Amino acid sequence: MTRTGGFQDDDFWTEFHDVLFSEERIGQAGALVGASPLLSFPAGSRVLDLCCGPGVFTVPLALRGHEVTGVDLSPSMLERARGRADRAGARVAHVRADARTFEAPGRFDVAVNLFTSFGYFEDPADNARVLRTMHDCLAPGGTLLLDLAGKELLARRVTPPKVVRRGEDLVVQTDTVLDDWARLRSDWVLVRGDRVVRARLEWFVYSAVELRGLVEEAGFGEVEVFGGFDGRPYDEHAERLVVRAVRGA
Repeated sequence: MTRTGGFQDDDFWTEFHDVLFSEERIGQAGALVGASPLLSFPAGSRVLDLCCGPGVFTVPLALRGHEVTGVDLSPSMLERARGRADRAGARVAHVRADARTFEAPGRFDVAVNLFTSFGYFEDPADNARVLRTMHDCLAPGGTLLLDLAGKELLARRVTPPKVVRRGEDLVVQTDTVLDDWARLRSDWVLVRGDRVVRARLEWFVYSAVELRGLVEEAGFGEVEVFGGFDGRPYDEHAERLVVRAVRGA
């Protein structure tokens, strides 16, 4: 039996890659980039994908003609992202860096953080630093797009353990609410042949009001909240919590 650590443990991303980033999910991301009004940026935009993972969004954004930079701390994720870009013939710059300390002042027109890639640092101040990183990397008037599973949505979906089969693999996920809904913990068990791999992730979860406040504290204005990439309202029919905001002058 193997046990992996949290999101900063590269073994986690290696072991659970196929669970988290199925080909179906990768295809859905590409379709979103082609259809979503929130992911429609001016031609040739300089786009920062912070916490880009294996390039799920960097590649389709680059194929639409944007100048894309993917930043991630995981060597294995960046290796997969480079391979995906090469196979697709997409030009993407990849940088290994910590989301809290990456620096490229005023270099980008758009900064995205997608697929619930926010809130994983133990210290809330570190999560706030990630938002500040994206603010400082944007040119004045640049756009932030932040996508995650909102607290209101998670409250409907936290259920008894979920069992999913991916090919020959069996995955069991158990979610636990922590600190009066400040955080969530997911315990994962992956059964792959004769191997059993266990992992645990803990992260902060945010309501729309809480996330709006954090984004405003990071210096953004014109903050808008949506319930999905199609621009629907954040209401009882919401599928995601998507925040769009603008860096001021």
